[in-house]
Amino acid sequence: METELLKTGFFRRCERIKNPADFKSLFKNGKKTGVPGAKLFYAENTLGKNRIGFPLPRGYGNAVQRNLSKRYSREVYRLFKTHLNTGYDMLFLVYPGNDSFSTRCVQFRLLCEKAGLIKK
Repeated sequence: METELLKTGFFRRCERIKNPADFKSLFKNGKKTGVPGAKLFYAENTLGKNRIGFPLPRGYGNAVQRNLSKRYSREVYRLFKTHLNTGYDMLFLVYPGNDSFSTRCVQFRLLCEKAGLIKK
């Protein structure tokens, strides 16, 4: 139990969406909401935990820019995950532009509020 409490602040491997079929299903059947520069696709799952993926649109910069963008997104999710309702699959899609950590935090918070994913 103690090790489980220590891991709550981490972004664990079991919280990632890795299967391409899951990505396609969320894009096709999931609900979506958007703010300038980002979109959130989400759907309920039966796992009792949240899973998230960070796809990037085609032509999103070079490898360094893509990796930095995903790193920002993972860190934002890690900080916000304790404030989110559980049992959802999410895709956090960001577009090129003003790519900073503070912008990403604001985008993710607004998207989660619009989707009703933040605990009350």
